[in-house]
Amino acid sequence: MATSESPKDVSFSQGIRMMFYAMKPNETSFPNLDEVPDYVKQATPFFISLMLLELVLGWILKGKLAVRVDDALTSISAGILSRLPMLFFRSIEFSTYIYVWEKYRLFNLPWDSPWTWHLTFLGVDLGYYWFHRMAHEVNIMWAAHQTHHSSEAYNLSTALRQSALQVYTSWIFYCPLALIIPPPVYAVHLQFNLLYQFWIHTEVIENLGPLELILNTPSHHRVHHGRNRYCIDKNFAGTLIIWDRIFGTFEAENEKVSYGLTHPINTFEPLKVQFHHMHYIWTTFWITPGLWNKLSVIFKGPGWSPGKPRLGLLEEIPEVTGKEVPYATHVSGSLQLYALVQFALMLGFYEDTFADKDALSQATLLLRSGYIILTLTSIGFLMEQRPQAAILETFRCSVFLMLYWLNYLKPFIPSWTHTFEIFILSPFPKHKHERQTKEDKDSTPLKKMLEDNKKVW
Repeated sequence: MATSESPKDVSFSQGIRMMFYAMKPNETSFPNLDEVPDYVKQATPFFISLMLLELVLGWILKGKLAVRVDDALTSISAGILSRLPMLFFRSIEFSTYIYVWEKYRLFNLPWDSPWTWHLTFLGVDLGYYWFHRMAHEVNIMWAAHQTHHSSEAYNLSTALRQSALQVYTSWIFYCPLALIIPPPVYAVHLQFNLLYQFWIHTEVIENLGPLELILNTPSHHRVHHGRNRYCIDKNFAGTLIIWDRIFGTFEAENEKVSYGLTHPINTFEPLKVQFHHMHYIWTTFWITPGLWNKLSVIFKGPGWSPGKPRLGLLEEIPEVTGKEVPYATHVSGSLQLYALVQFALMLGFYEDTFADKDALSQATLLLRSGYIILTLTSIGFLMEQRPQAAILETFRCSVFLMLYWLNYLKPFIPSWTHTFEIFILSPFPKHKHERQTKEDKDSTPLKKMLEDNKKVW
């Protein structure tokens, strides 16, 4: 009988291998669901290490940093928002899977068989392919998935830009596996499939030779994230690119890829990144005449409108000229540093909340979640240099102090209490303009924002 070497922890070598789906069946087979490790949580140090490695290699190979602070913070913010519902609800993916398994399974495959392990690997990957493809071809599903494509950059932080809504449709495509695959085996592969897709979000790795024929690689996935016409609705694979080759959705990387949505949203505001397309569907639904057309707005492709094919017309997608400039606001170094520090402090509270969620009351979880969302929104406003940023940041700092004094939040190191208070009460850095033209001064709200900030403090 195969058993796991450690039911809860992974070694360093296992941690590296799990990022590339290179774990062995006997290392990752469990009889019960509650014995399956949280591999995604355990991968956090490896996420950080690979992101730092990408920065170094990008600097060495291309002479520039591969990551912008504003875009990276927006991507990580999306990942945080996508996980907050887990504080209050059981995973719908596992809940529905377990229900189908207990009520309707056809027969039991042995949980400790390598054949079950490999069959589940293929089944989960095939399920992901069809979920991913439908997430591009069904508008209401695209409303969730577009979050992941909204970045105009392509680096490892982009992999963390996840949707808070996507999980409410993805479970449908995995449920057939519950007829034969034990839940613990499914839980392992669902995590590994997700982890594998982290490292392919990079421009540092160009081509992997013969592996390009079988595996989903950075080259293939760059095409998937492209807004060039030849990239649209291509390469939906999770781990194996063979599904795209079989079902006719494969496209090799040729001309330089321009990343992001076909119509960029130009924002770092996390809630808008998550929900802007849902708002678009809502407004389009009401102005579109006819019941069938209204339903088509929801269930046909994002590019559909009356009189067009189900997925819209490819020629209506804006052509990429190669001169596109990613959205940026050129925030000063001091303001970026301030945002990074506040973001890091918030991450500590976020991790602490998940670590203690079973011991915390619903009220505490709700207040902490609200504070996390407020922090992410305020940082987004700072990155966009909104006129309201100073007022919102002042309000956020006040909320922090209130939650801290009421013992809903706490510093990681108790001896730093007074340092925390001083830092939170200090005004955030003022942006220094260097060689700013008159046109720049007229076009940016930053001057007014700083004046408001000075008045507030």
